[in-house]
Amino acid sequence: MKTSKDFDQAFDRGEDILDDLDLSTARRPGEEQKRVNVDFPVWMVAALDAEARHLGVTRQSIIKLWLAERLEQRKNPAA
Repeated sequence: MKTSKDFDQAFDRGEDILDDLDLSTARRPGEEQKRVNVDFPVWMVAALDAEARHLGVTRQSIIKLWLAERLEQRKNPAA
Protein backbone atom coordinates (compact mmCIF):
# COMPACT_ATOMS: atom_id res chain seq x y z
CA MET A 1 0.00 0.00 0.00
CA LYS A 2 1.31 3.42 -0.95
CA THR A 3 1.53 6.22 1.56
CA SER A 4 0.39 9.70 0.65
CA LYS A 5 4.06 10.66 0.32
CA ASP A 6 4.62 7.78 -2.16
CA PHE A 7 1.53 8.88 -4.07
CA ASP A 8 2.69 12.51 -4.23
CA GLN A 9 6.17 11.50 -5.38
CA ALA A 10 4.77 9.24 -8.10
CA PHE A 11 2.56 12.11 -9.30
CA ASP A 12 5.48 14.55 -9.25
CA ARG A 13 7.53 12.11 -11.37
CA GLY A 14 4.71 12.06 -13.93
CA GLU A 15 3.81 8.43 -13.29
CA ASP A 16 0.34 7.12 -14.05
CA ILE A 17 -1.51 7.21 -10.73
CA LEU A 18 -5.01 6.40 -11.97
CA ASP A 19 -4.83 2.81 -10.73
CA ASP A 20 -4.29 4.19 -7.22
CA LEU A 21 -7.50 6.26 -7.29
CA ASP A 22 -11.07 5.17 -6.60
CA LEU A 23 -12.79 7.25 -9.28
CA SER A 24 -16.21 5.79 -8.43
CA THR A 25 -16.36 8.14 -5.44
CA ALA A 26 -14.79 11.17 -7.12
CA ARG A 27 -16.84 14.38 -7.00
CA ARG A 28 -16.36 17.82 -8.50
CA PRO A 29 -16.97 20.44 -5.81
CA GLY A 30 -19.83 22.75 -6.69
CA GLU A 31 -21.05 20.46 -9.48
CA GLU A 32 -23.45 18.38 -7.39
CA GLN A 33 -26.98 18.22 -8.76
CA LYS A 34 -30.06 19.56 -6.97
CA ARG A 35 -33.51 19.01 -8.36
CA VAL A 36 -35.78 22.06 -8.60
CA ASN A 37 -39.27 22.46 -9.99
CA VAL A 38 -40.10 25.49 -12.12
CA ASP A 39 -43.44 26.33 -13.69
CA PHE A 40 -43.29 27.91 -17.15
CA PRO A 41 -46.11 29.30 -19.29
CA VAL A 42 -47.17 26.96 -22.12
CA TRP A 43 -45.84 29.33 -24.79
CA MET A 44 -42.41 29.30 -23.14
CA VAL A 45 -42.28 25.49 -23.00
CA ALA A 46 -43.20 25.36 -26.69
CA ALA A 47 -40.46 27.87 -27.55
CA LEU A 48 -37.92 25.97 -25.44
CA ASP A 49 -38.88 22.70 -27.11
CA ALA A 50 -38.55 24.23 -30.58
CA GLU A 51 -35.10 25.63 -29.78
CA ALA A 52 -34.01 22.35 -28.20
CA ARG A 53 -35.13 20.42 -31.31
CA HIS A 54 -33.31 22.91 -33.53
CA LEU A 55 -30.08 22.40 -31.56
CA GLY A 56 -30.60 18.65 -31.14
CA VAL A 57 -30.59 18.74 -27.34
CA THR A 58 -33.14 18.21 -24.60
CA ARG A 59 -35.33 20.90 -23.06
CA GLN A 60 -33.45 20.50 -19.80
CA SER A 61 -30.12 21.02 -21.57
CA ILE A 62 -31.20 24.25 -23.23
CA ILE A 63 -32.56 25.61 -19.95
CA LYS A 64 -29.32 24.77 -18.13
CA LEU A 65 -27.20 26.23 -20.93
CA TRP A 66 -29.11 29.50 -21.11
CA LEU A 67 -29.21 29.92 -17.34
CA ALA A 68 -25.49 29.20 -17.06
CA GLU A 69 -24.73 31.74 -19.81
CA ARG A 70 -26.85 34.41 -18.12
CA LEU A 71 -25.34 33.78 -14.69
CA GLU A 72 -21.83 33.92 -16.16
CA GLN A 73 -22.67 37.27 -17.83
CA ARG A 74 -23.89 38.64 -14.49
CA LYS A 75 -20.71 37.42 -12.79
CA ASN A 76 -18.43 38.93 -15.48
CA PRO A 77 -20.29 41.92 -16.97
CA ALA A 78 -17.23 43.18 -18.93
CA ALA A 79 -16.74 39.85 -20.72
